[in-house]
Amino acid sequence: MAIKFNSIAVAALALTLGAGATSCLKYEKDPHSSTSGTATLVCDNTFENILNQEVDVFEYQYPDAHILVRYGTQSEAFDSLFSLNTRSIVVSRDITAQEKSALKAKYKKERGANINVRSAKIAVDAVAFIVNQKNTCEKLTVSELADIMSGESSEWNDLEPSKLGKIKVVLDQKGSSLATYITDSLLNGKPLGPNVYAAGSIPEIFKIVEENPDAIGVLGVSWITSDMDSADMSKEELAESVLADGAVMGATLTQRVKVLKVNRDDDVRAYKPYQQYIFDGSYPLFRQIYMITTASTSNVAGGFYSFVTGPIGQKIIMKTGILPARVSVQQVELPDRE
Repeated sequence: MAIKFNSIAVAALALTLGAGATSCLKYEKDPHSSTSGTATLVCDNTFENILNQEVDVFEYQYPDAHILVRYGTQSEAFDSLFSLNTRSIVVSRDITAQEKSALKAKYKKERGANINVRSAKIAVDAVAFIVNQKNTCEKLTVSELADIMSGESSEWNDLEPSKLGKIKVVLDQKGSSLATYITDSLLNGKPLGPNVYAAGSIPEIFKIVEENPDAIGVLGVSWITSDMDSADMSKEELAESVLADGAVMGATLTQRVKVLKVNRDDDVRAYKPYQQYIFDGSYPLFRQIYMITTASTSNVAGGFYSFVTGPIGQKIIMKTGILPARVSVQQVELPDRE
């Protein structure tokens, strides 16, 4: 029988981890190993809440390991990698073959070292759009979103009969990877419109949207999930929940704001950015998340890379509401909800 997915698709995906998979996490204390020591990492700030949880669980599991993360723009992350200030970054694009060659040559010239550049897709993130609960808009097509982002549609009444005024688009930063995604994927390289503003941070986007019915916010889907099982968890409880054998269910979407449905221009059905719809491609706006490192496997930075790309790291990603890249997904049928 074919599996049917309900309109909520809240936990339509469950991440499974085979019995005994955590047994490989046992280790012996060593001041300089893959599970002990200190390493730095630069992460695209749109993925901050994801990496915070990865670091928390890694450091809980390995008390002698310390990962110091700096959050910034994607450009800053690559700049830090190529200036040899960090060995690991988390960004929304993979490193190119030409960049790998240049990075290896720089290590050889400046450090006299032959290094291996590794990269892996760790997740698929949906780009979500949020509005105030008082906004009557429920869904937008890809073309309508493009018109909003370019400024061609400047008022809500341009889209549907509305008493609201001018559309105010809020991004974290105009130079962020989210802004780049909107420019490249929605606007085909055209600039953002004059109605697009930089909020300065993801939390500030929430504040503006919650206070302004005219605003529409753009952010990664992990920021709008509300996992009731882990919302009030301590670091220890979070770690124990993902280190345990068994499935991890996906997160629900927040009720603080309204999350808009989006549909392709040739599709009559619109979708919210639930994990199921990211998984099957129904939700049209998504991007990849990559982890790139020059660290060896015997270094704690290399150990953290293995952790994030491995089964435990992928279970953590599942709990954040985005789609993990490297662990098999089990589809689960849920009863319908309104």
